[in-house]
Amino acid sequence: QVQLVESGGGLVQAGGSLRLSCAASRSIFSFNSMGWYRQAPGKERELVATIRSDSSTNYPDSVKGRFIISRDNAKNTVDLQMNSLKPDDTALYYCNAFMFTNTRAQNYWGQGTQVTVSS
Repeated sequence: QVQLVESGGGLVQAGGSLRLSCAASRSIFSFNSMGWYRQAPGKERELVATIRSDSSTNYPDSVKGRFIISRDNAKNTVDLQMNSLKPDDTALYYCNAFMFTNTRAQNYWGQGTQVTVSS
């Protein structure tokens, strides 16, 4: 089974930076893409960033220019560098692995790591 473990969350002041890391139990190259999602209390889960095997990335406008997703195939990790943090970035951040298997789309999730941004 695929296991994803997030780390690096914490408390930071607005304007500060934080780096999250996701460790996978298998080669991340085997996934079509990996990414980060976040969910704040009372809100819907939101896409934060994705990265493909070829290292191409996608970001929603809410984080574009502030967050950077990267991967290290040797370490089987996917990181999320978060800069210029805002209170609205406060959420539980989840690592995601996505892949197609026999034409089926499969998603795997980590346990989440809390990010809290104070004003």
